[in-house]
Amino acid sequence: MLPFRRRVSRSGVAVAAAALVLAGCAGGAAGSGAASARMSDASSSTSAPDPIAWNECGPNLDCATVEVPLEYTEPDGAQIPLAVMRHRATDPTQRIGSLFFNPGGPGVAATDTLRNMPATAGAPGTFSPDLLARFDVIAMDPRGVGQSGAVRCLTDEQRAEAAGTGSDPAVPGGKPLPELLADATAFTDGCAAHQSIEFLASLSTDNVAHDMDRIRAALGENQITYYGISYGTVVGPMYATLFPDRVRQMVLDAPVDTGLWFGDSLEFLNEVAVASERTLNAWFETCRTEGAAVCPFGGGDPEAAFDALIVALEAQPLQVAPVEGVTPGGMLDGAMVLEAARGLAGDRVTWPALTSALLGAQNGDGTLLHFLWTSITVSPFGVPTAMHEVHTAVRCADWQTLTDVAAHTAAATEVVAAVERIGTRAAYSALNCALWPAPNEDRVTGPLTAAGAPPALVIGGRLDPVTPHHWAESMVETLDSAVLLTREGVGHGSYGTVPCVDAAVDATLIDGVLPADGTVCNLEQPGTTAPVAFAPGGGN
Repeated sequence: MLPFRRRVSRSGVAVAAAALVLAGCAGGAAGSGAASARMSDASSSTSAPDPIAWNECGPNLDCATVEVPLEYTEPDGAQIPLAVMRHRATDPTQRIGSLFFNPGGPGVAATDTLRNMPATAGAPGTFSPDLLARFDVIAMDPRGVGQSGAVRCLTDEQRAEAAGTGSDPAVPGGKPLPELLADATAFTDGCAAHQSIEFLASLSTDNVAHDMDRIRAALGENQITYYGISYGTVVGPMYATLFPDRVRQMVLDAPVDTGLWFGDSLEFLNEVAVASERTLNAWFETCRTEGAAVCPFGGGDPEAAFDALIVALEAQPLQVAPVEGVTPGGMLDGAMVLEAARGLAGDRVTWPALTSALLGAQNGDGTLLHFLWTSITVSPFGVPTAMHEVHTAVRCADWQTLTDVAAHTAAATEVVAAVERIGTRAAYSALNCALWPAPNEDRVTGPLTAAGAPPALVIGGRLDPVTPHHWAESMVETLDSAVLLTREGVGHGSYGTVPCVDAAVDATLIDGVLPADGTVCNLEQPGTTAPVAFAPGGGN
């Protein structure tokens, strides 16, 4: 799905962290209703865009480039290109309209996601045949993402050096604070050197929403239907708040707390760490409950074995030989084990892969675990990949991040004390934004109420590794009109993976029929060593 990562199969041990590609969610005064109105007026005064000139680019796919204003306060000023893809409705006689979607990140390329969707059936956010029959699905790479001028902050050499630099899981942020600050300075200087400050400042979600509306107009549609997952649940409410009359139906899967997103980035990241820790603890508990005969890692005490493995590999990393087409090889240390386990524990489908990988590393073979670690490209915390550069740039354009390093230290102290294993990994995660070179003074932040738009379907996972369930509850409270659907069990994102959820989403987007508020969809308890079977699903 992403140009920066190796494609892996959904089945077998290669399932891995690629299933979490939709995870993660990652200054200036908070926007107000007046700011929202100003931005909406600016868009409405912009001349109507030309119709999109599509070119066929794959089976049932069309591609195009659309020019949009760099800043909507200056609609006739500098323009930037956006990559757009359309999957034509497979049953044109029953076509309803255009379905826009954002697959999250921030930083996941929607065009790559749409192009590869047939190969990722069963992954979060995969559209059903019924939905594909009734809608033209529109994928827009948001500005700064994918083919829409992807942000680059480091050279390939710098990125390789960062990937090869060890991180100490016992130290908040992985390194002493002076080294973290030096890294953040090099990163942000690189961002400013590789693209203009004006472009970096324009990457905020309100501009993404305006870009969507320009494409809507170019398509000749009066309204759009929308599905967003993870960060896409920030884009959707932003669009519906700025343009409520242009929303036909909206589904928000694995929602972000938009109040925290725009107002308190340090608390936001600390709550992500707590959510990640809960899913890792769920794997520990399941392994312990199954017993050593079913889950042999740790011989009945997986937590102790896991902690011992991290300590041992920090003291003496495993040398992993290269395997053609799988891993280039290298060293596997304790910090890499922790990061891989964090990612794999967050998806119930990858639990068997996590068990096998930990057993292998415990027995001196780190090949599988190293492969799984290299497959992870999206993390709520900093990882040395090109994806992380886009992820950071979008977050920094949106977030009200404190420039006082002491505030980051206080938040790091809090998360390390509260979150036993993931806390140090999460500490200082917003430090790049504290030094961000492109302040966005007129960003729109909300509250994102979507007042005047149709009721939204909000889907929250009970054990989501990135967006905790209470964020879904918060979104329902913030939106003017919404219903909550809860998916029990582990995983980030629900549509495309759970039949009960799939039926509710399709009914909402196709027919405008939402489930009862408080509906619950159940999942079969995942196992640590066997593939997971779907439960039939159920009501509340």
